Amino acid sequence: MVTHHLTHFDDAEKMNDVATRSVHLVVTSPPYPMIEMWDPLFCRQAATREAMDNQAGMRAFELMHRQLDRVWEELYRVLVPGGIACINIGDATRTMGGQFSIYPNHSRILSRMLDLGFSNLPNILWRKQTNAPNKFMGSGMMPPGAYVTLEHEHILIFRKGGKRLFNTRAEKANRRQSAYFWEERNQWFSDVWMDLKGTRQKTGDRQLRQRSGAFPFELPYRLISMFSVMGDTVLDPFLGTGTTLFAAATAGRNSVGYETDDAFRPLIEEQCKGAIEQGRQRIGQRFENHRQFIGDRETAGKAVKHINRVYGFPVITRQESELMIPLPATVEQTQPGRFSVTYDRPEVPAGGQPASVPKASPSEPTGQLPLFD
Repeated sequence: MVTHHLTHFDDAEKMNDVATRSVHLVVTSPPYPMIEMWDPLFCRQAATREAMDNQAGMRAFELMHRQLDRVWEELYRVLVPGGIACINIGDATRTMGGQFSIYPNHSRILSRMLDLGFSNLPNILWRKQTNAPNKFMGSGMMPPGAYVTLEHEHILIFRKGGKRLFNTRAEKANRRQSAYFWEERNQWFSDVWMDLKGTRQKTGDRQLRQRSGAFPFELPYRLISMFSVMGDTVLDPFLGTGTTLFAAATAGRNSVGYETDDAFRPLIEEQCKGAIEQGRQRIGQRFENHRQFIGDRETAGKAVKHINRVYGFPVITRQESELMIPLPATVEQTQPGRFSVTYDRPEVPAGGQPASVPKASPSEPTGQLPLFD
């Protein structure tokens, strides 16, 4: 099994290198309009710069979103029927022209996506709460001068058309093998995510760090596992440091990314070298979490009725019986901006011993051990 990952250092407003109806899933976090760190990007447009100079907040907000709108139009073109788009976006608060206000980025994007013909599926609130005593905005204890603190971002989820169809025997088998664990379903498909922490940028370039708003690896990895199957193509039109690329590689999906800032190129290439170790660690943690979950359930005297046929361990539902998770083995840069990843893929045993679960340890990256005694 091999997946391919391609980065274009170009504007995603015209993704000419991506064929129509060739992408199965979009996972992205665009620059946030009206957040100061992204002003220089949006103000490349003269009209936006003029609105900001004149402190015309709502006009600047609208002009910034019109720049993003052109990317959303491309998403509708490149997605397959039934394809999913997940957009991580936060609202902004800002004082413009002496007036403090919230700028609702999530609702503006939602409105445009609906206009384009997408269906909005239930969305996720990513709660990034902080316990800092000075987190509140405004004048503190004197009403009505304090403002509610924004401690969440939105993950907007859209579908192009109706449910995606899996018609052939091979497509149906691949879908079954791409299943997730029952307990992961219960956690991942909650509409509030409180277990994900923001990520600190690893680049030592302060200016480059300020131009990136990377989400944690777990966010795209989780969404990719939820809304695509192995071998699918995942697109991120605002790639940044390449987190979506690495998450897709870990999950056994192909990926395409667009990034306007060529300064990110060496960082993406450098981090690709560590993608194998990171991927093996995350997959190993999934198996360890499942082992602990089953152990706790059996200790509590609760029934576990089904067996996964690949690994031979207990699972809760019949839909998990063919679940398999290929383990990233090698990564190779084949051309500038192009990477290939190979995998150790377990096979359903025809008889005899089930497949062993690879041990995802950086000290023993290729060792294996049984998951359950």
